[in-house]
Amino acid sequence: MKILIVGNGGREHALLWKLKQDAPDAEFFITKGNGGTEALATSLPLDSNEIQALAGWALLEAVDLTVVGPEIPLADGIVDHFSMQGLPIFGPTKLAAEIESSKAFAKGLMQRHGIPTADFSVFEDAALARAHVQEQGAPIVVKASGLAAGKGAIVCETVEEALAAVDEITSSSAFGEAGRQIVIEEFMRGEELSVFALCDGTSLITLMAAQDHKRVGEGDTGPNTGGMGAYAPVSIGTPEVLERVEREVLLPTLEAMEKEHRPFRGILYAGLMLTEEGPKVVEFNCRLGDPEAQVLMPLMESSLLDLLLAVANGRPLRDQPPVRWKAGTAVTTVLASGGYPGDYAKGIPIALPRDLNGTDTVVFHAGTALKEGQLVTCGGRVLAVTAVGADIEEAAGKSLAAAEQIHFDGKTLRRDIGWREVARVDKSVTLTKESVTRA
Repeated sequence: MKILIVGNGGREHALLWKLKQDAPDAEFFITKGNGGTEALATSLPLDSNEIQALAGWALLEAVDLTVVGPEIPLADGIVDHFSMQGLPIFGPTKLAAEIESSKAFAKGLMQRHGIPTADFSVFEDAALARAHVQEQGAPIVVKASGLAAGKGAIVCETVEEALAAVDEITSSSAFGEAGRQIVIEEFMRGEELSVFALCDGTSLITLMAAQDHKRVGEGDTGPNTGGMGAYAPVSIGTPEVLERVEREVLLPTLEAMEKEHRPFRGILYAGLMLTEEGPKVVEFNCRLGDPEAQVLMPLMESSLLDLLLAVANGRPLRDQPPVRWKAGTAVTTVLASGGYPGDYAKGIPIALPRDLNGTDTVVFHAGTALKEGQLVTCGGRVLAVTAVGADIEEAAGKSLAAAEQIHFDGKTLRRDIGWREVARVDKSVTLTKESVTRA
């Protein structure tokens, strides 16, 4: 069997790692692999957005399955193109991927079909957006409608911050086309939860819930990033909560997409806020999360490959056995470049001990490359250190201990991944906005 992974970040390394376990005899390929994928797959000299070239190569090589990790090639229609060539591929079509590539579309979809989410307004005119902010007051959330690498949502505590966010999104070259439309939402209070579902267009299989840490600073402070760490399972993601999420969010969304002639096949990510009124959607993504993939893959005991093949080949998920999960908890600590999520240097040598990878610890590569045999940085988020333990405290301790053994100039990390979960299970821990302290 030949399997192509499109993308080369931490999520794709985690997918490759898991699929290699599911099919150790398969031949794997990856688009411009990173410093950690070399031992697992052949790296192709093609970018993930070179859709025609990738399809031509996949046809020539008779690839049995293509798995798309990142959102940009999905938004650009890679699934449509591969499908027209008769190539099995896992992921949503371009129209279905708009559930992530256009926050304005996603919010409208939820409004039209009664899916719970925050009240919102959409603007293309900055002056009207500014007037709306002044009318609504703060706290308030300002979002770029398009794809912004996980950094297009700005939670604003004051009106002044919100007005500055509107100006930044509409005028900054960093957002580009993503900032053509602005979504302004009411601020929701509660705790966030990441829930993923494998979808075949009409039915779904819900995976284990995880919790991401978006803010760059400990205690959830500072600007949003693509994610500084994650853990799973999450105790607040009880079977009752997940049943309600399926009933009120996931299945209605699948039905809504089918009604609007955009059947969703792939992984649907629901970023949720667990409010006093129940779960409400913060955002949808059309792919597996990063760094959530890095905690879910080591915990998944049953075959992911069988599920991906079923969807890619048009077989219903209802015929597949339930997903089995390993006991314990996984925690991922992300190591980022100094300055991230702003400007950062590249090409910095990384000292990575060879013995870190073991039965309960895995180092997933994201922004790394090999230059003349030396591992160096080449991105904002560099490595994701995942550890599995009996509980949240053991897993978090192992993850942090391993992360501390990795060195590169400017290394940035959060040392409080899983802080809310730790406090739930250990009453001697006190939470503050800035830190976690133990009595």
